[in-house]
Amino acid sequence: MPIEVLHCGVCHSDLHQVRDEWHDTQPTEFPCLPGHEIVGRVAAVGEHVVKFREGDLVGVGCMVDSCQHCESCEAGLEQYCVEMPTMTYNAPDRVTEQITFGGYSQSMVVREEFVLTIPDGLDPEAAAPILCAGVTMWSPMKHWKIGKGHKVGIAGIGGLGHMGVQIAKALGAEVTAITTSEEKRADVLVVSDEAAMQAAEKSLTHIIATIPFGYDTNAYLQLLALDGIMINCGALEPLQDGERAQAPDGFHLAMGRRTLAGSIIGGIEETQEVLDFCAEHDIAPEVQTLAMADINDAFTKMNDGEARYRYVIDMASFADVDAGAATKLDTPAK
Repeated sequence: MPIEVLHCGVCHSDLHQVRDEWHDTQPTEFPCLPGHEIVGRVAAVGEHVVKFREGDLVGVGCMVDSCQHCESCEAGLEQYCVEMPTMTYNAPDRVTEQITFGGYSQSMVVREEFVLTIPDGLDPEAAAPILCAGVTMWSPMKHWKIGKGHKVGIAGIGGLGHMGVQIAKALGAEVTAITTSEEKRADVLVVSDEAAMQAAEKSLTHIIATIPFGYDTNAYLQLLALDGIMINCGALEPLQDGERAQAPDGFHLAMGRRTLAGSIIGGIEETQEVLDFCAEHDIAPEVQTLAMADINDAFTKMNDGEARYRYVIDMASFADVDAGAATKLDTPAK
């Protein structure tokens, strides 16, 4: 089903991928065209399409295909497909075997089963980050049944984290934002503030970590109460000095019967759920509109923690790019 792309969010995963920072686990195939927070309009439909019509406002998230028959897929959890889902970009297409290209483009073709309906009431531009950042927060909250009576810490207040704060509050949880940024001290718990961290020990039922780089989980584990659960939704990867993040301390886990878990994006059904939930509860990410020609500057600012909170590319800006001088993403030398 061909889709005219109107907006595409800029995710930290895009930065990791174009810089080949996941080389050991998910190496980048060049040329790489990122983008998996896509909002557009259906340009045409095939004869077997039944859910959509030409002109419908739709979304495409992190996946464009899966095996569709394993236990995970049948449960609506395509992100855990035993044969691996086909990611929206940098993955071999299941039919053509060519590498998929993402939403930093003017158009794309996606099978019907992996296209979402953008509900009335959601601004199309603001809806884009919900397709990754939103569902990445929604999926663990749904799985662990987070709601009224829970005290939830959101670690890392960026594109994912600021969505997590809004969604958890709308679900009825008491929310604490946790950050390493001193400039946010008035609003959140700052990890480097030892007195504040000590005072907050054993106060949370859940922590959802969105930190996109290697970090020490132990400082966060001590914030969990008995049977507390810490859910990693960010990236546990090498620190800047090349050493891996410190392993969880067994003492911190055992003494509170705590659990360290993980979660990744969300299934198609979950993605539609969070879109509808955000529309119903008037939840939207804070976005900064971006021209395609400015993507490298946005990558730099995102890497430096300056994004507030999600960049979204306006694909109409392609008209302002000279066809002979198309934007080139900054990538490692090969």
